[in-house]
Amino acid sequence: MAVATGNSFASRFGVHIAVLVFVVIWTIPTLGILVSSLRDKDQIIASGWWNSFASSSQTEAGRLPAASTQVEKDGKFVLQGNIFGDGAKRAISAFGVKAAAPTQYPAGTSADLGDGVTLQINADGSFVMASPKAFEGDRGQRVYYASSAPPKFTTDNYQTVLFSEGIGRSFMNSLTVTIPATVIPILIAAFAAYALAWMRFPGRALLIAVVIGLLVVPLQMSLIPLLKLYNGVGTFFGVPSKTYLGIWLAHTGFGLPFAIYLLRSYIAGLPREIMESARIDGASDFEIFVKIVLPLSFPVLASFAIFQFLWVWNDLLVAMVFLGTAPDQIVLTAKLNALLGSRGGNWEILTTSAFITIIVPLIVFFSLQRYFVRGLLAGSVKGG
Repeated sequence: MAVATGNSFASRFGVHIAVLVFVVIWTIPTLGILVSSLRDKDQIIASGWWNSFASSSQTEAGRLPAASTQVEKDGKFVLQGNIFGDGAKRAISAFGVKAAAPTQYPAGTSADLGDGVTLQINADGSFVMASPKAFEGDRGQRVYYASSAPPKFTTDNYQTVLFSEGIGRSFMNSLTVTIPATVIPILIAAFAAYALAWMRFPGRALLIAVVIGLLVVPLQMSLIPLLKLYNGVGTFFGVPSKTYLGIWLAHTGFGLPFAIYLLRSYIAGLPREIMESARIDGASDFEIFVKIVLPLSFPVLASFAIFQFLWVWNDLLVAMVFLGTAPDQIVLTAKLNALLGSRGGNWEILTTSAFITIIVPLIVFFSLQRYFVRGLLAGSVKGG
């Protein structure tokens, strides 16, 4: 008995450690995205998010004022001011006048640039450039410097994303796509799952095999053939092919195999005695489905609803293929993708967009989470 108790404790401890490891693995990247979304673009480029609470060092380039701002002092022509024209609070550690040697001179020292010209840049960004001859030209001296900035967090990224033109409309467009594309597969799959689980008809086993086979078909393989079919139907009837109805049907088709498989596994595991008793009492298959099967299957329906909602809400590829990019059709993921720029280098926009798009799926998940685990365990019950 003592040995069994010890093994049980070790097993539980191992499970807890494994769960903790998975939680950490998922939490650390999420924390990194959150921290990055609160940093400005320069700091993201200069250092990783794990260094966000320490001063960040970076090499920058600047240009001194033009010759028109010079003054004459003690027989020399002088340019002076502060290189941080934006008033930023940074500390300069070194400077230079060549891109190949941006930190050639320590801050606070006077650098000899030749022909009697000297340049001194202090740690606070103030500078003095002196020459025995008058400066000429409309462009000032190019300088380079290494500076360190204190940790800085801002909500400007969220303001940029949330208040960009068209974000609110694209949010509503995403809801218009996601809600029907989640409900329609559930309605169809629930009927199909009941029929495959409890009704006897020729070809039943073949249909189940086809459903399982469709689970392994990559979505990308069917995009172009399906789009050609949509275009052909649209041309035949003289209607646009890229409409909300089209993308609803596309998401329904892509989600049905998994929905039928998951729901059938659960419904097939319901007690046979309940079904037989209902049939003895004269209930039809439709009455059994509506009054018995659906109420008992709510956990698995909620689980699939969470999966389907997440897939459709976060989708970009299917939306770009089967829906247009007009203001009344473009979805949130496509709109946020446009904010990233043509080269996708705006990491501060990317991380901020990730947290904005996660809000609605989190609300859906926490609303249905009590059914989630029970629904996932549906396949572990052996059915008929």
